[in-house]
Amino acid sequence: MKRSTTLSTLALASALALAGCGTSGEETAGEAPETTTSAAAGTGSTDTATTTPSTSAQAVTEEHNDADTMFAQMMIPHHEQAVQMSEVMLAKDDLDPDIEALANKIVAAQGPEIDQLKTMLETWGEPTSMESGGMEGMESGGMEGMDHGSDSGAGMEGMMTEEQMQELEAAEGTEAAEMYLTMMTAHHRGAIDMAQEEVAEGQNPQAIEMAQKVIEDQEAEIQEMERLLQQIQG
Repeated sequence: MKRSTTLSTLALASALALAGCGTSGEETAGEAPETTTSAAAGTGSTDTATTTPSTSAQAVTEEHNDADTMFAQMMIPHHEQAVQMSEVMLAKDDLDPDIEALANKIVAAQGPEIDQLKTMLETWGEPTSMESGGMEGMESGGMEGMDHGSDSGAGMEGMMTEEQMQELEAAEGTEAAEMYLTMMTAHHRGAIDMAQEEVAEGQNPQAIEMAQKVIEDQEAEIQEMERLLQQIQG
């Protein structure tokens, strides 16, 4: 009887020991996700810390001068017309794939820049459109009667007239492609002139950075358009 009791006691002790190990293992396993969650949270925190400076770097500073204001106010309608010209081409039938790719690239690049330029002007407390002169001076390729703080006399160069825009809309096929490339090349050169002036005379770092990007992007696109134009003209 004693032997039976002893065996029962040992069996019970072993069962309790095994249960204890299982509980301990479950608790340990339960703790692991908490550690993983903590690590994940740490990683998320690190990512947030990494992206915050980037967002701050993109914020527009309030410091600016007349050259910055004029650059933004002039570049908005200039970009808007480039987008309009490109959308006119994209609406045409049987568009050459290279022309289509170029037009889409211009829309994708200049659309967001228009928003950025407006944000700059709003941050500076400046109007987002020209207060004097209007589009007539721009369409004529100059800014007559509009002082923009430069002795160079360069104005809103490269802008197409309403008549030229109507001609582009009416053209089809090779004629439309050739017209678009010729007009957009002149349009880009006008934008580059304005951007170069901003780099030389501007004060706001974000405006100057955008001007430098305009110069780089549009010089590359001019080379591409000249190549496409040569292909069309044989």
